[in-house]
Amino acid sequence: MSGHSKWSSIKHKKGAADAKRGKLFSKLAKTITVAVKSGGADESTNFTLRLAIDKARQANMPKDNIIRAISRGSGEGDDGKELKGVVYEAMGPGGASILIEVLTDNTNRSITNVKTIIGKNGGNFDAKVLWQFDRKGVVRIEDISSVGDRDELELTLIDVGVEDLSWENGLELIGELSDLQTIEKSLGDLGLKASEAQPEYVAKESIQLSAEDEEKLMNLMDKLDDDDDVQNVYTNAA
Repeated sequence: MSGHSKWSSIKHKKGAADAKRGKLFSKLAKTITVAVKSGGADESTNFTLRLAIDKARQANMPKDNIIRAISRGSGEGDDGKELKGVVYEAMGPGGASILIEVLTDNTNRSITNVKTIIGKNGGNFDAKVLWQFDRKGVVRIEDISSVGDRDELELTLIDVGVEDLSWENGLELIGELSDLQTIEKSLGDLGLKASEAQPEYVAKESIQLSAEDEEKLMNLMDKLDDDDDVQNVYTNAA
């Protein structure tokens, strides 16, 4: 594995444990709105929207918030602010590569905030690191208590497009982005429910950090994640 699983699970647990519900709901709403604008408001035909809504429901986002986000994406009650997706590249403590996914209605604000956070926490915003990552479909299953023969399950998953998997924190599956829907559906057919299914940046290779640099990197990633415009943060740290 790339080391991606460890950092994703830390971020996931942090998000589940924090009381920052308002900020989390705001980020989820942006994702829903953008999904509607790009693929329509019908989650039965818009796979990206269904994944965004599933994630919002798992976070216990109120139904009214979800409906408002869908309406904004459909142009109903639109405040006129267009959301734009941007990916920023940076180098963090210990030479760790970082990608920061942003959804913003003001790119000047978002780039200033991100640059400031990185500069104050031992990073380098001018680094070019996107080439060190692949865009993949990632699926996570927290509850694997119903899994019987793991070897048999792995063979089945490989047949539907899974390229890499880890049992370290539940079950994490990585495949081509084009296979994400097939993989997620296959899990349902096998009686397994995905806790997350989404496009992500996955490091081609991972690097090991010292304990000191790992702590610094975690602090930097936490601060980036706290920014309202930042949706996801990825690293190649193992």
